[in-house]
Amino acid sequence: MSRDPDEVNKLTESTYKNVMEQFNPGLRNLTNLGKSYEKAVSAMVLAGKQYFDAVSKIGENAAVSPVSRELGVILMEISDVHRKVNIELEENFRQFHREIIAELERKTDMDVKYMTATFKRYQTEHKMKQDSLERSQSDLKKLRRKSQGKNASKYESKENECLETLTHRQMDMQKFMADGCREALLEEKRRFCFLVDKHCTFSYQISNFHDKARELLTENLSTWQDKCGDATNVPDSVMSMIEGLRTPVSNTPQASPALQRLNRANSDAMIPAPPAPPQTSPLANMFNQETSRREERESDYNNEDSGLSRSVSMATGLNHIDRRPKVRTIFPHKSGNNNTLLSFEEGDIISLLIPDEKDGWLYGELQKNKQRGWFPSSYCRAYTELAVNNSISSLCIQAAGVTVCCVCRGGNPFATVKLRPTVTNDRSAPVI
Repeated sequence: MSRDPDEVNKLTESTYKNVMEQFNPGLRNLTNLGKSYEKAVSAMVLAGKQYFDAVSKIGENAAVSPVSRELGVILMEISDVHRKVNIELEENFRQFHREIIAELERKTDMDVKYMTATFKRYQTEHKMKQDSLERSQSDLKKLRRKSQGKNASKYESKENECLETLTHRQMDMQKFMADGCREALLEEKRRFCFLVDKHCTFSYQISNFHDKARELLTENLSTWQDKCGDATNVPDSVMSMIEGLRTPVSNTPQASPALQRLNRANSDAMIPAPPAPPQTSPLANMFNQETSRREERESDYNNEDSGLSRSVSMATGLNHIDRRPKVRTIFPHKSGNNNTLLSFEEGDIISLLIPDEKDGWLYGELQKNKQRGWFPSSYCRAYTELAVNNSISSLCIQAAGVTVCCVCRGGNPFATVKLRPTVTNDRSAPVI
């Protein structure tokens, strides 16, 4: 397409300016964004490594289970596959840095200097040729004015020489502008070709990465999925062990020989048991305001059970509910969704299974339904089956070194009593 020389010159200059003012600054920005991209991928790879290390650790814990051993091995295999995928991704971005980011950063600094010098050289040569052409045109005009007089033949040869010089300079000027425009456009295209080529290479690498990642992930995926398809499947060895536990034992376990020898020795040296009651929890005496009546009642109980040995364990004592300290509730209490707490109504009787108070909580068994659980010590007062004097206004319970006053007459008990913060594990049901 034919163009005016001035339009060609404008196209050449605009091309150089576009490369210097738009393309090169864009490359600098692209380099900075590429570095941010690398940091984001590195952070993602690191987070993925930590995540799948944790998955592998859980798999190691499951691998020691007789039921979940296979699932634990699968978790470790999955973690290993994802670790390989992350390593491949990290290697691809190392190439991305070497082949794109580092190259862009190096070439941008060099190109700024090169394009500035090239554009300045083009402008200088263009100005020189333009000035030479304008001088030739001025000389031709002067000779033509002089040749219009009497001595026209005298200036004819000079005019022909000047015209030939002018024509030569015009052709040289046009050739320079054409070559300069072509060079400027090619410089621009070379830079865009470089950018496209580098990103095509990166796209090819990422495509290979995804193909390899897909191959690694799908190789054993169906097998892994089949292993977790049935959560009720139990290995035969474990089932045989469980079924073996369900089979009743035909023979009764014999007593320990050491225990038999100890019983014979005790029977040989046994003396009549004293009439004093067996040892009970210290908290039971704290609940009892009338010790003389309790001693009488315990004396009667000992007369009935005089055949029992003094070495009876506390677990045997817990079976006698009437020997445990009791409390009467003065406020209702709801456990809500917490199955470790005890719900009761006002006036219920609770037997204390653990006499020691723990952070404002007591553990006992509700007599009417035999339910067990923790309840606030401020919701109850001491209870005895014997008659209690109505003139008693309040009774203090001392447990674990802490004194809790239970208000027997009217008033808000929460005005003076504050429950201490509990520890979560304290509410778990103890072994009695």
